[in-house]
Amino acid sequence: MLLIHTVAELRDRLAAKSSVVFVPTMGNLHEGHIALARQAREYGDCVVVSIFVNPLQFGPSEDFDRYPRTLEADCEKLRGLADVVFAPDVAAMYPESQTLFVEPPPIANELCGAARPGHFRGMATVVLKLFNIVQPQTAIFGKKDYQQLHIIRLMVKQFNLPIRIVGGETVRAVDGLALSSRNQYLDAAQRAEAPQLRFELQKIRVSLLAGSREFSAMQTLAADTLKARGWVVDYISIRERKTLVPAAFGVADWVVVAAARLGSTRLLDNIEVCDIE
Repeated sequence: MLLIHTVAELRDRLAAKSSVVFVPTMGNLHEGHIALARQAREYGDCVVVSIFVNPLQFGPSEDFDRYPRTLEADCEKLRGLADVVFAPDVAAMYPESQTLFVEPPPIANELCGAARPGHFRGMATVVLKLFNIVQPQTAIFGKKDYQQLHIIRLMVKQFNLPIRIVGGETVRAVDGLALSSRNQYLDAAQRAEAPQLRFELQKIRVSLLAGSREFSAMQTLAADTLKARGWVVDYISIRERKTLVPAAFGVADWVVVAAARLGSTRLLDNIEVCDIE
């Protein structure tokens, strides 16, 4: 496994590769990331994992400075899985001030975008830069960040990028909590409470499969239940899976997406629903 820090060296190493699979990450890897790296091997001969904490997608009051940087440990976890780890610094990714950006679609201003203005603009811009640097044939993104995956798919389609986007299933702890680098911020009591978010989404899924179409009432009940348990809820929303527009009657292919905070830790989760399952 090669550890590469510069764009020039990466391009030189990948020049002769014809089947590159790319897994972009911000590091501090957990089993969810490792599962994506394992999955990547199914799609090509050369697996490239990037580790870069992107300043463009953090707001001024967010946790960019304290986001864990654990490059040595991350590389150990990737041995035998990745062929190349690309770990550029900020100067390598932004050799001059970034004045050109990917302008994401209106959905980027809803859900997570409503609470994190500019987040998806920064995310899409760095992903496009990474695509241009790595030039993969396939890229793997986790479904836990469902809105992110949706926007990346739109970007690839609308910019005619020759990249297949694959969604990796969310990896969970035994109690159902979606694995996330931010879970380590939870104290013991918060960690015990955290699976309740998944539980509320599962209740909505059961109601939808049973035939309920009281979308607003289900969302409100789940949010109120969490608030009563001490959560601060950003959103719980039933959306059409392929477009992320709000759920409507007559469409039976949904995803229930949620973001909520325990203390200062913001947790994301989602669950896909289809009434023909």
